[in-house]
Order: sequence, then C-alpha cells, then structure tokens
Amino acid sequence: MKIKALLAAAGLMVLLLFVCAYTVDETEQVVITRFDKVQRTVLTPGLRFKLPVIEKALVFPNNLQEWDGDPGQIPTKDKTYIWVNTFARWKIVDPVLFFKTVGYVNRAQQRLDEIIDPTVRNFVTSNRLIEAVRNSNRELDTFEDLGDGSDPDAQKDKPVRFSQVYVGRDQIDTGILNQAKPKLSNFGIELVDVKIKRVNYVEEVRTSVYERMIAERKQIAQKFRSEGKGEAQKILGEKERELKRIESEAYRTAQEIKGKADAESTRLYAKAYGLDAEFYSFVKTLEVYNEALSENSSIILSTDSEIFKYMKGYEGKVLGRP
Repeated sequence: MKIKALLAAAGLMVLLLFVCAYTVDETEQVVITRFDKVQRTVLTPGLRFKLPVIEKALVFPNNLQEWDGDPGQIPTKDKTYIWVNTFARWKIVDPVLFFKTVGYVNRAQQRLDEIIDPTVRNFVTSNRLIEAVRNSNRELDTFEDLGDGSDPDAQKDKPVRFSQVYVGRDQIDTGILNQAKPKLSNFGIELVDVKIKRVNYVEEVRTSVYERMIAERKQIAQKFRSEGKGEAQKILGEKERELKRIESEAYRTAQEIKGKADAESTRLYAKAYGLDAEFYSFVKTLEVYNEALSENSSIILSTDSEIFKYMKGYEGKVLGRP
C-alpha cells in the first residue's frame, strides 16, 4: 500500500509538473493569462512554471515575420495602370498590447493588409510611373530627340523621352514604411521594412508598351546606322582627298623630274652638237634612214639629193676617218 501511495504521489507530481511547467525558446515571448486577464510576460528563454488550469501560457514569436501582399492593380499619377506586388517584415515588440488588440499571430495578416495595402496604393497613385520604376537619373541606352541639335538650350521646352526622377522607388518605399509604422505600433507591432517587390503593366497596356519599346529600339538602331553611314562617307571623302593630294604631288614630282631630264638631254645634245656638228648630223641622218627605209623599200631620188650626201661623200671614210 505504501508503494502504491508513493507511486501515485510520484505520478501526481509528474502530472503537476507537466501541467505547470513550460519552456520559452530564444525566438519566443510568453504572455501568462488568468481567466483571459494578463498576469505577466516572460521574455527570457528557459524553463518556467504557471498555475495549472487557471493560467495559460500564450506564445508569440519575437523574431522577424513575413508579410506578402496580394498583387493589386493600381493607377499611377499619370493614369497608367500597373500591377504592384509588395512585401514587408515585421515583429511583435509588445506582446501584451498585441494580445489585447490582435489576439493571435494568424490574425496579424489581416491587420497588416488593412494598413499596408492602402498606404501602398496612396503612394503609387500620388507619383508618376517612372518614380515607382526608377530610382535615379542614370543614363539609359537611349537618346532624347532635340530637333536639329544646333542649339540644345533652345529645345528645353520640348517634351523628352524620359522624364526627370524626383522621388524614386527607394523614397516611395521609405514613405510607405514611415506612414504605416505608427499605425501598426498601436497593435504592438513594429514594421521593420516595406519594399515594392515587383511592378508590371496590366495586360491592356503591356502590348502597346512593348510596341513602343520596339519602335524606340528601331529608332535608336536607325540613328546608329545613319551616324555610321555619315562617318563612312566622311572617311571615304578624306580618303579621296588624300588620294588626289598624293597623286597631285606625285604628278608634280614626275613632271619636275621629266623636265630636268629633258633639260639635261637637251643640254647634252647641244653640247654634243657644239663639239662635232658633222657627227651629230651624221647620227640623225642614220636615224632617218632606219625609220624611212626597210629591207624591201624602194625609193627613187636624184643623185644630188640631200639625204644621200653621206652615201656619196664618205667613200672609204667613216666618221671622218680614212
């Protein structure tokens, strides 16, 4: 009987220990309630005890939690409809307030939807599309048409292809965070970060946007082709000009050399003629014979013809020597 009593007592102690004891993890925080009234909070990890039956341990996470908003169709300030997908990170910083206002973690999603979604819509509709897409005025692989390009300052009033970014996507994210954070703090929630995850055109706008992008790329390609053709014509013109210059200089040099050669030839002929006029006359006459007479040539001339004077007058003599 004593053994049974001891076993029963031990079993009761174990049961009481099981009912009264609970553990707190590093990623948890606990609110102890008694008849749905908050008695205390446990924020440090370890083994803890509570009164059985009448006290409950409500466990809440104290690490970052995820929130993914549903993609929604929102018009921008410039009347362009886009799909916006947003995400956020939050955590419970006041478990007692969270328990009183929200109750449980699975209900927090609804509170976040009610506060973050309208804030996102407010900021998107208050800004142009380019503000939600771009974050800076970084140059893109495109150009702005400024007319004839002669005076860019005179074209300031003309619309440009890409508008100036004044706010940017980062500032929109920061504005959403700053506006939604105080509202969520009333529920014991700290909103750590909010980001626009994705922006996309609606189906009705997407086709026209793609067509415009294709047209812009074709315009850019045509601009590059025109510039290339202009540069090619410029290079060809410089080549032709350089070629003519080289040919002109070469012709002038050739004419100078030819003139010097003719002058030297004339000088030598004149010098030779001056030294032996008879020999020069004889050589030129032989050249005439060679050009005028061939092997089968027949010619009738008088014996006193000037052309045969050397044939007649140089009997037994060659070049004035016996």
